[in-house]
Amino acid sequence: MCGIVGYWSAERNETGEDLASTVTRMAATLIHRGPDDSGAWCDPNAGLALGHRRLSIIDLSACGHQPMISADGRYVIIFNGEIYNFVDLREEFERRGRRFSGHSDTEVMLAAICEWGIHRAIESFTGMFAFALWDRREECLWLGRDRLGEKPLYYGWVNKTFLFASELKALRVHPAWTGEIRRDALPLLFRYGYIPAPHSIYSNIFKLRPGHLLVCRRDGSMEESQYWSLRDVACKGQATPFGGTEDEALAEFENLLKRTVRRQMVADVPLGAFLSGG
Repeated sequence: MCGIVGYWSAERNETGEDLASTVTRMAATLIHRGPDDSGAWCDPNAGLALGHRRLSIIDLSACGHQPMISADGRYVIIFNGEIYNFVDLREEFERRGRRFSGHSDTEVMLAAICEWGIHRAIESFTGMFAFALWDRREECLWLGRDRLGEKPLYYGWVNKTFLFASELKALRVHPAWTGEIRRDALPLLFRYGYIPAPHSIYSNIFKLRPGHLLVCRRDGSMEESQYWSLRDVACKGQATPFGGTEDEALAEFENLLKRTVRRQMVADVPLGAFLSGG
């Protein structure tokens, strides 16, 4: 588990030191998510600041440090989660001549985005993730969340500043924060015991929905798109059912389960698991 945080000011009136100071204080609220390392990257000309708190799992060296810049210098990413098929993707890129400086899944994510673009890249990722990606050439900010929403990501405009973070507490540190309670979210809280996406308890602050991408542009416009749908997957399964016997279905299920668990056990640190009795 890691924590990501950042903001984009339309006024662009802060120095690099001011940007770094603010985003570092915001990220400090997420130290419980990432106790091992921290980093900040700022662009005063754009008014952008990205912060990261890291729980080091894969590639404990400086090559795994975030925020991370792509090899061509175009993209800067902060990432929370894990890409389980990053080894397969890396081997594919290496066969095509791409070289890597470390062995983190974050670096593979950037390579995929450089190679294929954001939409095809995110469809190729198998894992749990929330990320922010700054496109320095196009001056646009992308936010992405995994298919089932395992990793949280909040965002919204507060006056002339676009804020985002893994947790709401990080947003409250920013000087522009107002924190007006969204009254029409209270019935959702009472009904469900939580506030479902895309809503949050605060006005103008939203949760990015699972399986969605959001792009924010310089003019303040935002566009959200869905790259994955559980309904579509279910309909595809009904249209093309498994053709084997019950025993063959059980064997195939066991193979898929073992492969899934094996992919999720890739780490440079000791692993553990919690089994729920609930």
